[in-house]
Amino acid sequence: MRLKTPVLLILLLSASLSAQTPNWLDAYRSPAQRLIAASQSSDFAWQRLAEVTDTYGPRLSGSVNLERAIDWAVETMKKDGLENVRKESVMVPKWVRGKESLDLIDPAPQPLVMIGLGNSVGTGPDGITADVIVVSSFEDLDAHAADVKGKIVLFNVPFTNYGATVAYRSGGPSRAVVHGALAVLVRSVGPVGLRTPHTGATTYAADVPRIPGAAIPVEDAERFQRLQNRGVRIRVKLAMEAHFEADVESFNVVGELRGSELPDEVIVVGGHFDSWDPGVGATDDAGGCIVTWEALRLMKTLGLRPRRTVRVVLWTNEENGSRGGNGYRDQHAAELKDHVMMMESDGGVFDPAGFGFSGSDGARRTVTAIADLLAPLGANRIEAAGGGADIGPSVQAAGIPSMSHLVGGDYFLIHHTPADTVDRITPKQMSDNAAAIAVMTYIVADLPWRLGTEK
Repeated sequence: MRLKTPVLLILLLSASLSAQTPNWLDAYRSPAQRLIAASQSSDFAWQRLAEVTDTYGPRLSGSVNLERAIDWAVETMKKDGLENVRKESVMVPKWVRGKESLDLIDPAPQPLVMIGLGNSVGTGPDGITADVIVVSSFEDLDAHAADVKGKIVLFNVPFTNYGATVAYRSGGPSRAVVHGALAVLVRSVGPVGLRTPHTGATTYAADVPRIPGAAIPVEDAERFQRLQNRGVRIRVKLAMEAHFEADVESFNVVGELRGSELPDEVIVVGGHFDSWDPGVGATDDAGGCIVTWEALRLMKTLGLRPRRTVRVVLWTNEENGSRGGNGYRDQHAAELKDHVMMMESDGGVFDPAGFGFSGSDGARRTVTAIADLLAPLGANRIEAAGGGADIGPSVQAAGIPSMSHLVGGDYFLIHHTPADTVDRITPKQMSDNAAAIAVMTYIVADLPWRLGTEK
């Protein structure tokens, strides 16, 4: 019987794909299916995320909330049956927001929505009352340098991507003070929301004075732009109590599932447990912590113990200091040579999409093959590069293959805002992301060879 052309093409494609699938992957199909099924069978991961964010709220470095959440994580990991659960001490900065406000004086009195930038200095008790000048870029600032002195600069820079736009939040105050600015306002780094301001760290240059910085919603930045375009005077009063106190002790949380044959070889997964303070840090990054932790819990529950050790780390102080990631590198310097792979989840926990990967061509072929098992989750994409702020110091120090967890969704819509709550994440998204991470992590940890030694 002659096959119709579409059927023939399908059969040829299937044969081609089968030929491309490495034989070693067959041994992992059943464990992968079990991990996915177990994760999808309940809303456990979402309920755990809700528990930590509902109970402990925002977890700014140096806060009581963060330390209470850290203690909870340690006790809960032990109840899960993870091994070598511990806290690893890290000294972190303690930045205190205090009370803050922004009031429009001219052209019409009105309290405005705002949020101080992390690590900003305060205004002093009398606040700062001044006219506002709106600029569209650093080049525009320099072009209007003669008009800046004694004013508050507003950087009204539309969001393109995080890497490009965040420069105005991190570097705006130090660039504006050179021209005599008294303070800086930044259009929130993210797409148009519902008049939500986005916080995040600012970084002061060492050789210039420090002036206060705050973010305002996109809607207010555009209003100020329109007023300036019409030649209308914009005058505001900014008041911020922000200040630093002495460094305090915090902790990275570590839990393990020890390897059955090569326990000294380690695969690390994790996210950062601290958060900014306007929301409760569900997406950034309690969700990343929970789905990576859940990967170990699923393996433990199913009796899947890989050849190598899988370690989950909940890093502290990613948001305004990176002390957790640097501390891990320093404390584990002697064993970094035995770190086979490190994976970070810090891009949200919406619909899973796959992973970014940085490593050798051979290792890329391996993780690409593993990702084929994640096609039912939509998580089978392997992108060109993977890493993260917390794994970065260790990865760079020892040349460790690294992965980043990729998802869809509009992460930057709620990033660093009061809208970062568990309600923006579905139970299915938590379960699917945990499943994808569990499958990838388990197989890399159990491979008959060490990832990166492929020929």
